Amino acid sequence: MSTPTLDRETTVRRFPRSVLVSAWAVPVMIIGQFAMLAVVPVALVLIGTLRDARFKALRWGAIALTAAYATPLALWAIGPERAQSLSKDMHPVFAAIIIAVGVTFAVACHVVPRQSRIQRTNRGH
Repeated sequence: MSTPTLDRETTVRRFPRSVLVSAWAVPVMIIGQFAMLAVVPVALVLIGTLRDARFKALRWGAIALTAAYATPLALWAIGPERAQSLSKDMHPVFAAIIIAVGVTFAVACHVVPRQSRIQRTNRGH
């Protein structure tokens, strides 16, 4: 019994799992009041997306997520009377923005690779 061989062009390249899991973890952590720990998945999303040229279409989304998260983090860090945690100090509007951008980016991680696969398939015919 022979196994089919796959060349580089027909191999489906998926989005890196670490970036995908991190993208979903950011909104979950913000909702769960673990905003300070969300710096880790935000960094993984940014680094993973910028590092891989195949996902150039998602770079602006990763930058938007990082900026949305960095704004309340910076305000918390430089504030004169800051709360003990970022979650307690963060304005609900900032939390809503981070959650919205995080969910949008996570959904885009599922949609963009499929669209590029469909476009490659259509060009081949």
